[in-house]
Amino acid sequence: MGHKYTNRLINELSPYLLQHAHNPVEWYPWCEDAFEKASHEDKPVLLSIGYSACHWCHVMERESFENEDIAGIMNRLFINIKVDREERPDIDDLYQHAVQLFGGNGGWPLTVFLTPEREPFFGGTYYPPEARYGSKGLPDILRAVSEAYHGRKREIEATMKELKNVLARITDKVPTGEEINIADIDNASSSILRNCDLSHGGFGTAPKFPNTTQLSLLLRYYKKSSDPMAIEAVENTLRNMAEGGIHDQLGGGFHRYAVDERWQIPHFEKMLNDNALIIRVYLDAYRITKDQFFKNIAEKTLNYLFREMYHPVGGFYTSQDADSEGVEGKYFVWTKKEIESLLGRDAEIICRYYGVTDDGNYEGKNVLHIDREIKALAHEFELSENDIERIIANGREKLIAKRMEREKPFRDTKIITGWNGLAVSALIDAYQICDKDTYLDKAKETLDFTRSNLFKDDKLLHAWKDDAGKINGDLSDYAFIIASAIDMFEITFEDEYLSWAESLTNSLIQLMWDNERGGFYNSAVDENERLFHRMKTGSDQAVPSGNASTLTNLIKLSFYRDNEDYRSIAEKTLRIFYKKAIENPFNYAGLILASYLYIEGPKEITIAGKKADDEVQRLLRKIRGTYIPEKVLYVADEAKEGRNPPGFASAKGQKENRITVYICQNFTCSKPLTELEEIEKLI
Repeated sequence: MGHKYTNRLINELSPYLLQHAHNPVEWYPWCEDAFEKASHEDKPVLLSIGYSACHWCHVMERESFENEDIAGIMNRLFINIKVDREERPDIDDLYQHAVQLFGGNGGWPLTVFLTPEREPFFGGTYYPPEARYGSKGLPDILRAVSEAYHGRKREIEATMKELKNVLARITDKVPTGEEINIADIDNASSSILRNCDLSHGGFGTAPKFPNTTQLSLLLRYYKKSSDPMAIEAVENTLRNMAEGGIHDQLGGGFHRYAVDERWQIPHFEKMLNDNALIIRVYLDAYRITKDQFFKNIAEKTLNYLFREMYHPVGGFYTSQDADSEGVEGKYFVWTKKEIESLLGRDAEIICRYYGVTDDGNYEGKNVLHIDREIKALAHEFELSENDIERIIANGREKLIAKRMEREKPFRDTKIITGWNGLAVSALIDAYQICDKDTYLDKAKETLDFTRSNLFKDDKLLHAWKDDAGKINGDLSDYAFIIASAIDMFEITFEDEYLSWAESLTNSLIQLMWDNERGGFYNSAVDENERLFHRMKTGSDQAVPSGNASTLTNLIKLSFYRDNEDYRSIAEKTLRIFYKKAIENPFNYAGLILASYLYIEGPKEITIAGKKADDEVQRLLRKIRGTYIPEKVLYVADEAKEGRNPPGFASAKGQKENRITVYICQNFTCSKPLTELEEIEKLI
């Protein structure tokens, strides 16, 4: 089928940009040419930012960007630029801040109006094609913005000046001179409990996000304080999420968020970053509670990633769409009639289990969620629990097979470096708990893929697709890949992983460290395309903040490599954001977590013995299956030559020719332990 229109996005790699390549809008990608043309023609720029799994982005495209009349106004009055936020998180972050400072809510699609100098002067998110939802229609907004740009330049200049001042205040924080102390950190952590929904889990009311960094912080706080409310809050949240519609009950994996407080109705897109982080919280909950349920959900989520999101030669794709056949959630929802015709007499039990009703819970259809426990169903239908479980397992298989016949949601097949770092760490974590070689193999494969395809001239690239890596890596790319390389070292004890983490850290310091005040900028300076402001932030978004993760990496590396410079850079970074984190712990949970590591120091665990020895492997399994949120770990295997061991492990050998364990923290060490019971007790 021929296309009536083709614009400049046709030459891009991003699946999201390619989706807009046949709009009648004369889109440019983010590039110098677009701004030069805007300057030459004295037109404002309309910048539209979205991503391929975003439902309202598709709605705005259908209603406005495919509408020839609206596209005509856009082309006449503006130079139009389309950005994939997953490709350019630096651009997205900057203009999200700007729109919020204009008094709007951030989110996607983001619609921002810029001067030819890239300075934003007005913006919002979704605009309808005509006035509704209490918003003016897009055509009216376009005309008004164009008139303002041409007729009120002085006002726009004043707005810009004010905006720059506010952004400078956000970015140019001065390091605190206050003492960084454990009481502050504990208070900040426990204050998050006030936001917990005790009935349904999670934080606040609708909409509800998984908030994995906050849950991780509560687990860490529980470890420190034994406060039963902390572990209850996490268990309650993880159980309700797993049984709700935010969790794909048939295919595994979690949708991005729920629109209701009971986790039942999701926004249906699935993102790699969310699922990688969710896996780790479930595994940590398993480490603490030893409740098999949490481990099972983590493995089910991993199976989803392998099945739907894995590139044949290594690396994980970015996301799956909320929509299929132009309808949100169509792939995932069921009518009661469909299930009855498919499952016959078992349908009644399946419908009770998954809460399926005639009226449905979502636009006349049903999002499956777990509504009745097996025990209750066994009692209700006068069957054994085994019989009920068998009927549910069979029913689930049939439903999955039927669902596979539907048109699948669109999958964004670009590979993002930092998110793959998160996936590697999740796989390593799963290997530690489940001891399945396939998890470690996939983690190595993904890390090798990153090194081969997204690492050039000692620097990381941000995204890869169709055999091409592009765009310079940002702070979170470095933070998450370095973390995953350190995690891999702690499994294999192969120095190449630690060396790579060290060399990437040195590149990161060179590219993004703020020498004057401390802390890391979100991106490097690119001489070819200056953003109008360089952001430096410490708050968490859908992923932990790059500054928080880098802080953790630096402290661990300072122990592994005996590098005091890393420790001092870590301290300066913490001091930049510390005050803000203590005042607003919910948004700075990553930094609070890193503060525990900074203050208390990691547990330094050295095992003197041969790595291949069964007893050493048994000890490692014990250590890895125990919740020790901050540790550095080394097997001092004299049989293996190689780099010198880290300082904390040097001169620690076997006693009486037996496997010996040393556990130190904050300059204090246990006696050398050789008895297995003693070792396990201390771990």
